[in-house]
Amino acid sequence: MKFSALLLSAILSIVSISACAELKPEQIMAKNKGLILYNQLKIDLATPYLEIASEAGDSESQYYLAEAIRQSNRYMTSEAQKWYEAAARQGNYYAMIQLGRSGNDLCKVMNNCPESGKPPVDWLGNARALAKPLAEQGDAEAMYIMYEITLNRDWLEKSANAGNSTAQFWMAIGDKQGEGFLLPWKRKEAVGNWFKASAEGGNPRAMMEYAAYLYENEGDLKIARHWIQLAAEKGYKSGVSSYGAYLAHAPDRFGFELDLIKGYAITSLLKELDGGGNVQVYVDEVLPEIAEKMTPQQIKEAETFSVQWKKTHPPLSFFPDKLSR
Repeated sequence: MKFSALLLSAILSIVSISACAELKPEQIMAKNKGLILYNQLKIDLATPYLEIASEAGDSESQYYLAEAIRQSNRYMTSEAQKWYEAAARQGNYYAMIQLGRSGNDLCKVMNNCPESGKPPVDWLGNARALAKPLAEQGDAEAMYIMYEITLNRDWLEKSANAGNSTAQFWMAIGDKQGEGFLLPWKRKEAVGNWFKASAEGGNPRAMMEYAAYLYENEGDLKIARHWIQLAAEKGYKSGVSSYGAYLAHAPDRFGFELDLIKGYAITSLLKELDGGGNVQVYVDEVLPEIAEKMTPQQIKEAETFSVQWKKTHPPLSFFPDKLSR
């Protein structure tokens, strides 16, 4: 059933007039730094930077600040709720969904959930009221939001067919896990097609999954190498670690031509993630293995290469799900 224009107008009234808050240059810098650290899973380091842009009224920063606070505490706190609500009042779907899911939060078990003027189900209702009209008009992100609200896979498939790379990725994962009604030989084909579509849409997680799919099912190593390299060039941690290791033949996989200098350089970039995702353990194991095959001059060249790579590529990122669980 479609929402009436009157009801939709009422829902839209929750959106703050500061939804398009203009940030000063120093606030933009703080936001960007905070998002980089957040995506590197350096949650505690990201928080003070996100606070600067959040205080200035930036909805995206408010959402990620709330995410950082909730993840750091492992449950919904009054501070996290405050920033989720600030973002939600500016029409942020994702904040509304997280507020809507707070009824199942750990704080419920601990009996210390923060007070709110609106129950979780109402926040989900707000998100639905904003997203559904847009979804029905073909908006791919709104369709994905409807899937997150309802968990109805039809919405996920509609979003994927409309070109949403996140939806395409989860369609592939779902088909791989046996969801939906597909014949076995069609299921494998569907998984490959969805990963390919998502990768072509710029999703680095799908790029790595599609490379693995090609390796396991089609033996097309040339195309698989292309996607691993592209995932690395986008800064995806798994792409960087795989690309660097395979170039240095540590191990030799996917048929990459041996390039110790480039392999060492790219692997060394992961040192920047120390403090996020336990990556340093991997670096401490693999980097010396590569260095053993190199001369001091080659290591020096690799260090120069890594500096240039950082200047010409995006910051490293784990590309975490926007809606964390």
